[in-house]
Amino acid sequence: MNTELALKIARGLVMLLVLVGAGVAIKTTDLGAMLDEQWVDAHIRGQGLTGQLLYLAIAAGFATVGFPRQIISFMGGYAFGLVEGTALALLATILGCIITFTFARLIGRELVASKMSGRVEKIDRFLGNNPFSMALLIRLMPAGSNVLTSLCAGVSSARGIMFVAGSALGFIPQTFIFALAGTGVNVDPGLRLAISAGLFVVSVAMGAYLYRRYRRHSGSKPLEQEATPS
Repeated sequence: MNTELALKIARGLVMLLVLVGAGVAIKTTDLGAMLDEQWVDAHIRGQGLTGQLLYLAIAAGFATVGFPRQIISFMGGYAFGLVEGTALALLATILGCIITFTFARLIGRELVASKMSGRVEKIDRFLGNNPFSMALLIRLMPAGSNVLTSLCAGVSSARGIMFVAGSALGFIPQTFIFALAGTGVNVDPGLRLAISAGLFVVSVAMGAYLYRRYRRHSGSKPLEQEATPS
């Protein structure tokens, strides 16, 4: 395992620890009142379709402007449980990706291209003729900015439906992992955190393996020089 990959894994594991620690603190101390945790319980948890739609609207809005998808997933797991939380967090993240991509392609093309011309050129080369596989690979890596990747892809020549489909598939592992960590706030946080951490390492290793195979076959530059990962 190279140093760069180890650092990415370490950053992801630290985020897991911080999120779980914050969640436990909210549940077991007076910190919850300061962070208005009761609002989530009152308006989202246990509120049926109304709570689901409210979470989806807020989470999709946050995803659109670049809020970390790991936190969105963690809160989905906390509010709805593993299966429902994963599904809603994944949908919110995909919606955010679609909105950002569409904005860049239909409305903000000149602005994005002028502000990030170098990144647009790099991600255009990286996505190339296979935007589905390359978007999947980018999203598996636990680094970078979701919103910048989607903005640059929107300005690039990548086919929108393939980019979104590849992104959606790539979002699944970390969405599930962080939603699982969120469910651990209420029951057995130690076990849930251990499982989440193990799955996170596996998902990053899988992404790194696929990327190495891509580099061997394409002879491309390292990902950090070729695209903006997220």
